[in-house]
Amino acid sequence: MRFDPDHIKKAANEDFDAAWNQGKDYISKTELNEQYPHMTIRYGKPHPVYDTISRLREAYLRMGFEEMMNPIIVDEREVHKQFSHEALAVLDRCFYLAGLPRPNVGISDERISSIRKIIGDVDDQAIETIRKILHAYKKGDVEGDDLVPEIAAGIGVSDSLVVEMIDQVFPEFKELVPQSTKKTLRSHMTSGWFISLASVVERANPPFNFFSIDRCFRREQDEDAARLMTYYSASCVIMDEKVTIDHGKAVAQGLLSQFGFEKFMFRPDDKRSKYYVPDTQIEVFAYHPRLVGSKTKYSDGWIEIATFGIYSPTALAQYNIPFPVMNLGLGVERLAMILHDATDIRSLTYPQIAQYSDWEMSDNELAKMTYVENVPVTDQGKEIAKAITAVCEEYAATPSPCAFPAWKGSINGRMVNVSVVEPEENTKLCGPAVFNEIVAYNSDIMGIPDNKKWKDVLENHSARTGVRFLDAFAALAAKEIEDAVVKGEKEVETRVRIVKVPSEINIRLEPLAQRYITSNKKKIDIRGPVFTTVRTTIG
Repeated sequence: MRFDPDHIKKAANEDFDAAWNQGKDYISKTELNEQYPHMTIRYGKPHPVYDTISRLREAYLRMGFEEMMNPIIVDEREVHKQFSHEALAVLDRCFYLAGLPRPNVGISDERISSIRKIIGDVDDQAIETIRKILHAYKKGDVEGDDLVPEIAAGIGVSDSLVVEMIDQVFPEFKELVPQSTKKTLRSHMTSGWFISLASVVERANPPFNFFSIDRCFRREQDEDAARLMTYYSASCVIMDEKVTIDHGKAVAQGLLSQFGFEKFMFRPDDKRSKYYVPDTQIEVFAYHPRLVGSKTKYSDGWIEIATFGIYSPTALAQYNIPFPVMNLGLGVERLAMILHDATDIRSLTYPQIAQYSDWEMSDNELAKMTYVENVPVTDQGKEIAKAITAVCEEYAATPSPCAFPAWKGSINGRMVNVSVVEPEENTKLCGPAVFNEIVAYNSDIMGIPDNKKWKDVLENHSARTGVRFLDAFAALAAKEIEDAVVKGEKEVETRVRIVKVPSEINIRLEPLAQRYITSNKKKIDIRGPVFTTVRTTIG
């Protein structure tokens, strides 16, 4: 199929979604929930870069391009063929592949003695087996990861003894130094395109329309907010006798318009790579409304997003390719940064690595990581906790001394009487902080009262734990009553005075939440006068 610029633009603007999904077998989320009611079906979250790759693949396919996988490992001679006398400058940015040499290991009488001390009194045949396997390893007949199991099986001992033998008897293995080869990791997709197209043109006639989205590797002096040593290139080629730079413009517009770009500018690229025909290497600048007013250098809405050009006949001739080729490429991460409002390529690509991105947890997440530590496990214990809570809610302001029965019943055949008491004079049954609720607010964990000062915080229900000091204390009292019954004790008293730390009111934070709060210099402020006592007699 021959491409013309108008076809590319038209394809990009048509709605292919319905046709794309025709004939596919799928099951909806609703149907899954109906079939498996005990399961919670949720959608996962894609990585921004891979999400962008997925969208780029669909965009290229909609435009009629065929996907191809290009070689990643490229011999340095290919770079010389493509760049001629500038190849050394390009190779300076390439990673060369290296490998460990395979040592020629001999077995002397002294080594045989050491082997027998480690493995045991093995016979001469076993020594000869070791010698043959080591020789086969040197020749490449035995792979490195097979060396230990081959020797172990050959002489009938465990892998661990063979590992110990190699470590102590053959220091040559520990002294190996990697040796470089002439092979490099692809620094740009063009290195792969020349190799692929040279093979394709031997078997078929153009036009060809291919794309490839894959990793490239650049030996940058340093990684920063705009550069990584490994990145994804979204590249395409059109091989056609009539291909021109207009095809490059059409592909750029057709591809990028599917991502919200509205206007385009094309400018000659000053870099002028040797594998492009002079004056055909073009930079693509595109306007995206999302960039307007952003805190980046693209706040005017314009960004350099892609480059295209016509491959040089001189470079193509090195590969016996007689047809013109247009190549366009763009950095996936740069496009992903726009689509995901990112300003640092490192944090976009590796958000899980602390040195590259800020650690952010919502108040909702922190609230879910704050919980009551000790809770009753029996039905009677749960009833006791509810009863203590009910008494305190009703009589908290009662002047002391006072006592109120909360629960009476049998646990494990023993009669239990539970009361909430305050024996001291001139106070109340409960202290003023007893109804404070634990909330997450601006990454702080706090215990706050229900009053006008904290109205805005309490209206944010997602950041509320739903746990009051009273609830945590009642759960602790009930749990201690359960334990006392099991231990055979006759009475137990649970008492809380002025709370200074979460553990004093039976509250615990998950270590992850504590680590987040500490690392961000936030605070855990769970304190206040609770002054509540529960007394229990056990018959």
